[in-house]
Amino acid sequence: MSATEKGDQLKRDGIVIRTYDLWKTYVMGDQTINAVSGIDLEIKRGEYVAIMGPSGSGKSTLMNLIGCLDTPSKGDYYINGRLVSSMNDDELARIRNKEIGFVFQTFNLLPRASSLHNVELPLIYAGITAEARTEMARKALQQVDLERRMYHKPNELSGGQRQRVAIARALVNNPSILLADEPTGNLDTATGNEIMALFERLYQQGNTIIVVTHEHDIAMHAHRAVFVRDGKVERDEVVNH
Repeated sequence: MSATEKGDQLKRDGIVIRTYDLWKTYVMGDQTINAVSGIDLEIKRGEYVAIMGPSGSGKSTLMNLIGCLDTPSKGDYYINGRLVSSMNDDELARIRNKEIGFVFQTFNLLPRASSLHNVELPLIYAGITAEARTEMARKALQQVDLERRMYHKPNELSGGQRQRVAIARALVNNPSILLADEPTGNLDTATGNEIMALFERLYQQGNTIIVVTHEHDIAMHAHRAVFVRDGKVERDEVVNH
């Protein structure tokens, strides 16, 4: 079966992420480090998955591969039916903008820009007209209950509100997956729980969500937990709520 046929089959089966024997190897001097060692992972459209593991387990490297921020040393990776493991940097940049909404621990907002403008950024890169951008960004802020704060700058918002702006920015392109890296890492417990409740609501609305975390209680908000250790999947289980 060709890569195109395989991709078409995955798409028909509703599989948004599929990795086959994925490796990421770093050579440091005379030492070879396998950060990711032959991971096979399948995530269907509409799933809410936590990738969990201690520091140095390989979960961040796996996240970078899933997010097309890095390329594998070996193995195949399909996102939404497209083989991305063999793409060049320009193609990967287009996939990142179209298929993946990123949420980072540090929010990564432009300090001098309003919430609305921060949310519009991916649409500017996608070449959407100014009028359409404003409308799409306003709707995304509405989804995270921040429409009333759309003209506020990051320093006029609380940490939880800033993360909501970041989530709206991740959602604005209607991506195939929402990829969140330690999304509550810079928030207090109560605010972190509010953000996880928002993820649950977005999941109920049909979004595919992947949360990467080292915190067990954050992972337990998801509906499936993939535990990574020494670059391999140690366990993959359903989370009972």
